[in-house]
Amino acid sequence: MNNLSKRSYIVAAIFVVVGLIYIIDLFRLQVMDSDYKQSATNQVLREVVQYPARGLVYDRNGELLVYNTTAYDLMITPREVGEFDTLLLCNLLDITRPDLEEGIAKAKNYSSYKPSVLIKQISPESFALLQEQLYKFKGFHSQTRTLREYSYPVAAHVLGYVGEVNASDIKRDTYYKSGDYIGQSGVERTYEKQLRGVKGVKKIMVDVHNRNQGSYLNGAEDKPAEIGKNLVSTIDIDLQLYAEELFQNKKGAVVAIEPKTGEILAMLSAPTYDPGLLVGRVRGKNFSQLQNDTLMPLFDRSLQARYPPGSTFKPFNILIGLQEGAINNATRIVCNGRSSSPIKCTHNHISPASVIDAVRESCNPFLWNTFRSTINKYPTTAVGFHVWSEYVKRFGLGQRVSTEFYNENPGLRPTVEYYNRVHKGDWWQALTVRSLAIGQGELGTTPLQMANLAAILANRGYYYQPHIIKEVENDTVQSSFSVKHETGIDAQYFEPVYEGMRQVTIARLNRSVPGISYCGKTGTIENNQGIDHGAYMAFAPADDPKIALCVYVEHSKWGASYAAPIASLLIEKYLNDSIADNRLIYEKQMMEAVLTDPHNPELAD
Repeated sequence: MNNLSKRSYIVAAIFVVVGLIYIIDLFRLQVMDSDYKQSATNQVLREVVQYPARGLVYDRNGELLVYNTTAYDLMITPREVGEFDTLLLCNLLDITRPDLEEGIAKAKNYSSYKPSVLIKQISPESFALLQEQLYKFKGFHSQTRTLREYSYPVAAHVLGYVGEVNASDIKRDTYYKSGDYIGQSGVERTYEKQLRGVKGVKKIMVDVHNRNQGSYLNGAEDKPAEIGKNLVSTIDIDLQLYAEELFQNKKGAVVAIEPKTGEILAMLSAPTYDPGLLVGRVRGKNFSQLQNDTLMPLFDRSLQARYPPGSTFKPFNILIGLQEGAINNATRIVCNGRSSSPIKCTHNHISPASVIDAVRESCNPFLWNTFRSTINKYPTTAVGFHVWSEYVKRFGLGQRVSTEFYNENPGLRPTVEYYNRVHKGDWWQALTVRSLAIGQGELGTTPLQMANLAAILANRGYYYQPHIIKEVENDTVQSSFSVKHETGIDAQYFEPVYEGMRQVTIARLNRSVPGISYCGKTGTIENNQGIDHGAYMAFAPADDPKIALCVYVEHSKWGASYAAPIASLLIEKYLNDSIADNRLIYEKQMMEAVLTDPHNPELAD
């Protein structure tokens, strides 16, 4: 009896232990195991992310530039997927079976319980067909997204593009999850936090057939998305459109600034592309084509290309000389033309030359003597050159002039330390670095910096930070936009430079603007890989400047050939709103010119 009783206790104990194990395991599955909870919850509840529409972008006159259109992502939760007609789904999505299988494998690798994107950016037309059949595909559901649309196929580098986040983006900002979009260039990147808005969430009930059964708790736990903030840009879309027309089949850049504010009126890098190419399911294919294009349309020459300024920098060397007392309005310097040394002059003009003559005729010997006198007035070359280099720094060179552009090239401003390293000592003299006198040598500038130099001239010695955004909805723009940057050049010294530049603009009809007196300076930039580049810097009107700009045209041989006429047309378009009849021939010539060949036989010597 005792043995039987003991056996009964043992059997009972075993049942109790086994029962406890089952109870504990059930508790773990239903309460402790998050994967089980996720799977069970998803049988009745689905949390759908509500993506906000990105903010709109307008031009300075209220013209809509960037807006949104609806698109759809097909989501998959692998654990919920049952048997389905793969051929039907592939036909509805216009994809191949291997593509579908690869997408499902990626989703499983990400998570079997969490929804992830299977096919993204489905158009409303394609989604309408899919939606009718979606109930047949258990474990699949849709998610509404928005894509960017553009009112005009221009300003691609300025506006930028949006793309899917990568691991670095997610690590840097926990707001983002896999499959989210982020601004990757231009305004879209710089103002991402303002444009993106705030994601929301909607909880819905679904049945075993994947059909929507309505909001959970009548939406009590939903969180609506907050749309992004709208931006008003400084761009004048009419001027931007015209600049892009003039730059068809050319390489180079245009930057135009309102000098009194630093607001950028137009900014173009050529060749460019239609920003709509980098939207939707064809984005990847189009991006690869643009990336492999030998003309480099993705490269933003307006911000990233570094050119020697050439003769467009000569007015600034003269201003430094005037401020330093190395020259004055009474100075006359003999020019022996091609016989001049150490820098010859290729222009036939009056000699001896005054400041006005030197600016108008771009006289190299005058600039060399001014540069040398500026440096040699100090006890040592190092001291004198440091003074010169500091002026150049205050002109905004060798540094980023804007806080808006993450990819801006700072350019190159040589210093005493730089030349000491290059020449392995301090033995060098003004003669050693004489190319700087005429804007060549180790001086490197971007088109943005050169346009800013034009604004400095227009303002008689100061500038405001160039910027592309004028207003942010319910927010403020950067305070740095309103900071006045002085260059250390007194306003009185600009008058002879103005007169010399004004005389440059009246020499030829292809660069004069009817009814407008303005100031300009041509430049030719030496290019050891083909035909020289042409540049032109100008501001207008001369007595009350409203636009300051710089135009670079690669492989155009002379600044006067294409850069100057294009700049004059842009000035005329902006200030007069039309082109005079007698100048339409120059407009036609500029638009039809093809200058993408660095060895164009028609321009070669």
